[in-house]
Amino acid sequence: MSLPPLPASAIELGASADDWRAAVRLAGAALVRSGATLPAYEDEMIRMIEEHGPYVVIAPGLALAHARPGPTVLADGLAIVTLDSPVAFGHPHNDPVSVVLGLAIARADQHLAAVAALANVFNDSDAIASLAAASTVEDVQRIMGVTS
Repeated sequence: MSLPPLPASAIELGASADDWRAAVRLAGAALVRSGATLPAYEDEMIRMIEEHGPYVVIAPGLALAHARPGPTVLADGLAIVTLDSPVAFGHPHNDPVSVVLGLAIARADQHLAAVAALANVFNDSDAIASLAAASTVEDVQRIMGVTS
């Protein structure tokens, strides 16, 4: 599986969030704008973190917010939000977070493949810093290796 689509509507640069919940809601709103999810998917992503802890902070400065496939997922989708000021998720090593990815996958059997495709992007050790510093939607799409 390749990465889900990353349209301009799913990218928000230099956003402001008071805490991790607000940061996840920004990624959720971007998924909604792109047509991938319903607004309730935001609540599902937050619930997963509340129940399982900050496991979504997968690398220094990077969170991968997601939830299980279900009725709130309309299509596979990816969203990227960069924050003007990093926020703490409570991870012992990888906080604070300045880049939040939102991932929605419609079919459970495709979830791990999508996460693996994302992991490949971040094999490049400069990818997180490059995303955090991106100033245009096109920069983000280039770094991620996708187009709309």
